[in-house]
Amino acid sequence: MKRETRYQGAIILDDHILLIKHLEHATGRTYWLLPGGGRESEETEEACIRREMQEETGLTVSVDRLLLDEDDIPFETYYKRLKTYLCRVAGGSAKPGYDPEAESAQQHSIAEVRWLALGGRAQWDDSITHDPIIFPLLQRIRAVLGYV
Repeated sequence: MKRETRYQGAIILDDHILLIKHLEHATGRTYWLLPGGGRESEETEEACIRREMQEETGLTVSVDRLLLDEDDIPFETYYKRLKTYLCRVAGGSAKPGYDPEAESAQQHSIAEVRWLALGGRAQWDDSITHDPIIFPLLQRIRAVLGYV
């Protein structure tokens, strides 16, 4: 069953965006994502973003604005819609966090965090440029923020 909406944060600091590397336990496969997840019933969208960023990255963030609202997702995902919010670091230091949902935690964990230069695409490695999900998403974010 697909969830309705994934709320994710584009955390920007000094022209870099924070990515998290997921590790699938069953296969050992890794892939990069923006931190994020599902909204709890009592939460506002901004509260969801702040909670997810804290859980998955250890950072406290301020939520600036909605960057992308996409319901025509060009790849298979657990979600029907992606909402990406621009976030700024308000406190803490980035580190691999956790997923508090037991089912998700059994399937994957956050193995690494990485600050990726938004303006320096030529310096991105193959794990970013050959990824069919994160690479197009980063291109859309770069375009909205004026890096392209």
